[in-house]
Amino acid sequence: MSTEQTIALEDAHTPPFFAKLPISIERGEGVRVWDEEGNEYLDLTAGWGVTSIGHAHPAIRAALEEQAGLILQNPDSGLTYSPARARLLSLLAGVLPRGLSRVFFSNSGAEANDAALKLARKITGRRAVIATEGSFHGRTIGTVSATGQAAHRAKFDPLVPGFRFVPFDDPAAVERNLDGDVAAVIVEPLQGEGGVRIPRDDYLRELSRSCRRHGALLVVDEVQTGFCRTGPMFASAASGARVDVLTMAKGIAGGFPLGAFAVTDAVSDRLERGDHGGTYCGNPLGCAVAHAVLRHLLDNDIETHVTELGAWALAEMAAWADRYPDTVRAVRGKGLLLLVQLRDEATAARVAATCLERRVFVRQTQGDAIRVFPALTIERRELAEGLRTLEAAIDEAGSRGA
Repeated sequence: MSTEQTIALEDAHTPPFFAKLPISIERGEGVRVWDEEGNEYLDLTAGWGVTSIGHAHPAIRAALEEQAGLILQNPDSGLTYSPARARLLSLLAGVLPRGLSRVFFSNSGAEANDAALKLARKITGRRAVIATEGSFHGRTIGTVSATGQAAHRAKFDPLVPGFRFVPFDDPAAVERNLDGDVAAVIVEPLQGEGGVRIPRDDYLRELSRSCRRHGALLVVDEVQTGFCRTGPMFASAASGARVDVLTMAKGIAGGFPLGAFAVTDAVSDRLERGDHGGTYCGNPLGCAVAHAVLRHLLDNDIETHVTELGAWALAEMAAWADRYPDTVRAVRGKGLLLLVQLRDEATAARVAATCLERRVFVRQTQGDAIRVFPALTIERRELAEGLRTLEAAIDEAGSRGA
């Protein structure tokens, strides 16, 4: 088919949920993708953070082919055992933050978060949940209710009741709102969709102390930050926090739809048969792909690669604030989750459009910002190429807007 045919068919048969770009991507390799006409693009979005080891990675292709030749979905689903699931559980056990010993698989991060909140209410017998302003936890009615952004909530009333919102990076505000009716506090180690907002070093540790004093569970949403996105395997691992539930997705399977949540033995001991389930709860195909992705992250020390490359990129981008003081308001990030905040939404839109014209995908975020979160395997020369394009677009947008 041609791009025109593809666009016409999609537009005729899908709801209008997205303002789509007039580009039809046919294939990818690493951090490069090609449209149906053969035009090449550099992808600095990793499919919104999921293609963690790049497009069409050989390890993923091999895992898909091998497992597809065995079985995709077990009879009776989660009621039967699976060697593919067992291998992934064994590998995860060696990388999850301390104390998180039991894992259940889902299809997405939203499902994992939804389950975490549902089960926290069951375990504690309480109803209220504390979430943070600017947060993003998913698009189900439950996770929309937990998301601290009005744009995601306002149109869907009535929402699930019981959510209390406090400022991000304010442990005192959490403490003030914790009482005998709070089942859980749900928080991201750093806010991705909320604008790459990075809290103080002791934030999660203080939250875990407050939760324990008041008998609430601490749910840490690592859907975006997990699996080396910020450098470490999990952003919360070195925080000193005692996490009760950790949710994950996106980079876990390199682009294959899969999510999960991990809980402590203490939490698991308070769960019963029938409390949760799912048709695709750790299907063998998804587990085989996730095992291949995690094995690649470990075998190639992607943690160190992301930490070092991210520090270099952040230093390069930080210089833009001095170079373009009338255009760049701030630069922040950790690992390969980076953001440049511009003077207004119109400027950010121009910058994103210019990058796309030059065949580089970036993501406009929170109106006035541009987020850069490529595959974790990106090489320095590839990232440098993308940052040069982004900087040139910022320079031109500033000149036009002056």
